[in-house]
Amino acid sequence: MTHLVDRILGLPGWLVLVVAGLVVLAEDALFVGFVLPGETVALLAGAAAKVGHASLAGVLVVVVVAAVVGDTIGYEVGRHLGTRVLRVRFLDRRRERLDAARDFLARRGGSAVFLGRWIAFFRAVMPFLAGTSRMRYPKFLAWNALGGLAWGATVVLVGYAAGASYARVEKSFGRGAAIAAVAVVVIGVVVWRVRRHRARLGE
Repeated sequence: MTHLVDRILGLPGWLVLVVAGLVVLAEDALFVGFVLPGETVALLAGAAAKVGHASLAGVLVVVVVAAVVGDTIGYEVGRHLGTRVLRVRFLDRRRERLDAARDFLARRGGSAVFLGRWIAFFRAVMPFLAGTSRMRYPKFLAWNALGGLAWGATVVLVGYAAGASYARVEKSFGRGAAIAAVAVVVIGVVVWRVRRHRARLGE
């Protein structure tokens, strides 16, 4: 994690935008969220904006657009290839969680697309499942756009706030200590979000 923080905070502004956009888009497109830390990269892009490596407005636009477009790709894949993809062996170990996501979508409808964006696993599979279930695209797009805007703005601004701490710590104690501080904040935020939403799902 510290290595990732160091790499992203050290990138030039344009490359921060490219990396953040590509990772967030890929995470949301189809199950890639299992391996790509889209939320973490978005947080770090916000932190990079605070320390002057990128424009905050640019990071916000890129992350939100990538989130919405990535979800749309996932939806279309689910709509056209849904049942075939669900038979892939790679997903066997995640059947229980997929069933939980399907049940959540069946119970909550379009709002599941919005709420699913805040949980890593659901963020990776919910657009695909919405396409598989033949949810009408205008309904999906409305909830997808709302979720992408709310999630993208929240995550980037949390990272931006963490970047303020980075700048202060770097000035007082050096770059190494600042990177460690941002890593702790990012990890803490991600863990807190995951636990909070798992608790809500268990209610």
